[in-house]
Amino acid sequence: MSTHIGAKQGEIAERVILPGDPLRAKFIAETFLENPVCYNNIRGMLGFTGTYKGKRVSVQGTGMGIPSIGIYAYELINFYGCKRLIRTGTCGSLIEKYKIKDVIIAQAAATDSGTQMTRFGAGISFPAVSDFYLMTDAVETAKKLGVEPKVGTVFSTDLFYRPTSTEQLMKEYGVACSEMECAELFTLGARYGVQTLGILTVSDEIYSGRETSSEERQESFTTMMKIALDAI
Repeated sequence: MSTHIGAKQGEIAERVILPGDPLRAKFIAETFLENPVCYNNIRGMLGFTGTYKGKRVSVQGTGMGIPSIGIYAYELINFYGCKRLIRTGTCGSLIEKYKIKDVIIAQAAATDSGTQMTRFGAGISFPAVSDFYLMTDAVETAKKLGVEPKVGTVFSTDLFYRPTSTEQLMKEYGVACSEMECAELFTLGARYGVQTLGILTVSDEIYSGRETSSEERQESFTTMMKIALDAI
């Protein structure tokens, strides 16, 4: 048992889906997994293990932001031996070609997070990139499901309510969307030699002001869930 996850050894699969919202973790487990068993409810951050198309898969909520996903991903990797981790979350699109409910596969993540400076110092800018092979699996899986995947760089920010000048700067460099976790997950993947990826659904169009409801974000973004489960 780790500090923040109450599972015993062997209760968590090597393949883990990581939604931020614990209620989305519950929805994924109950909708897609066979015989799901809840192994964690510490701090209400639900985790489940079951079977998907013959594969043993876990789904673990991570909360919001880099510090939170950093804790759960670190413990999953180092205390439970998890090897393939895919974040399934929402994002706000920065560029007009990314619309509400589009699926974005994150190839890399820029970030303004202070965690990178704490980790590497002021003189190093570490490239937080997803695992190429896991990303390729996700792209091919999406095509098989009839979804034209959009692959792009994302912006993992510490500030949900941030200056519009930052959004404009990211847009000028072709960044697809803003979210809050991928950079840390990718960095931990590099550090510990495991495969990591982000598959995101556009819940908000920052450029237009359009947004989805909390209920839609929790239960209707099933395309990214299917892609993640088939790819992992």
